[in-house]
Amino acid sequence: MRRILSAAAAATAALALVAGLAACSADPLAEQYRAGDNKGYIAANGFQTQEIAPDQRGEPVQFSGTLDNGSTATSADYAGKVLVVNFWYATCGPCIVEAPRLEQAYQSFQGQDVAFLGVNTYDQPATALSFARDNDVSYSSLMAVSDAELKLAFADKTPINATPTTLVLDRQGRVAARVIGELPEASILEAMVQTVVAESA
Repeated sequence: MRRILSAAAAATAALALVAGLAACSADPLAEQYRAGDNKGYIAANGFQTQEIAPDQRGEPVQFSGTLDNGSTATSADYAGKVLVVNFWYATCGPCIVEAPRLEQAYQSFQGQDVAFLGVNTYDQPATALSFARDNDVSYSSLMAVSDAELKLAFADKTPINATPTTLVLDRQGRVAARVIGELPEASILEAMVQTVVAESA
């Protein structure tokens, strides 16, 4: 009887191992996203996406703040545009890694009604501007470290302390999609933005 039980246990373990190996060999994240099921998912590294149907989106985000260049920006400045908002800070490792992917996505929408805006959650303007120069980021960032009202404007839309986080706001200023964690590929964000742009086409 012990031998039978041992054999059964070994078979079960072998099946579990095969299943585990199959899971490890799954397609990359971008391929999962391109599959087109539009479902949020969480990868092993914590990267997560979520897309929100138009009839399930909350109230528009109303915000205002000071940019890294000293000028003011408000949600009204982006009325009628699809707006990508990325939360970051200069010493955040994933933020550094994803910066060129965000810039690539930004450049891909030049000439369209799409805007990109950073929200720096920790640094002073000089540090934010230095980061932008060093990483070839050409869009501006709001400075949130000392701006409680700016943080509050987004507080119920995303866990701001979960940096990096990226939001896609529709033309009404409502959160239509979010990326929590490091963006693996520019194409993932581009696909999300294209979906929201197409809603109003």
